[in-house]
Amino acid sequence: MTYPAINIGISVKDRENISQGLSRILAESFLLYMKTHNYHWNVRGPMFQTLHVMFESQYTELWGALDAIAERIRSLGFAAPGTLKEYLDMASIKEIEGVPTAEEMIRDVLVGSEAVSRLCREVLALADKAGDDPTVDLLTERMQIHEKNAWMLRTLIDTGAAPVVLKSKGRKK
Repeated sequence: MTYPAINIGISVKDRENISQGLSRILAESFLLYMKTHNYHWNVRGPMFQTLHVMFESQYTELWGALDAIAERIRSLGFAAPGTLKEYLDMASIKEIEGVPTAEEMIRDVLVGSEAVSRLCREVLALADKAGDDPTVDLLTERMQIHEKNAWMLRTLIDTGAAPVVLKSKGRKK
């Protein structure tokens, strides 16, 4: 039996490019999930309770997001990657050997959250150009969550030193 071709108003090439980007986001998100869950189990020190609860909240949210990302890839007509090998090949997030200190865990999850956010922003531009509003919505939500997580993690290691402020060019009138 043959099925009708996907006809949702987005070209095959655009759907393929968006799906490839979403696959990279899925890989990054899965590895960040694993890392955060690992840190939840293994955190120690004076911030134990705070980090144990925070990491649990973050990995629980990430677990649900994995399904939404994979289902969007499938909705666009492509197979979602699902093996650790595929994820490791696609992702910039790498494993850390051993058990890092609590502060190293915070920095690592912060960097991972920002990496996912940057990738979401990149793929969102492709989706927006193609008129793929469902993907734009999904990625907007993912960026909000990852950027908020990064902010919260950053506050845990904030030493009170003045932040670096980049000067921007004034608005053109």
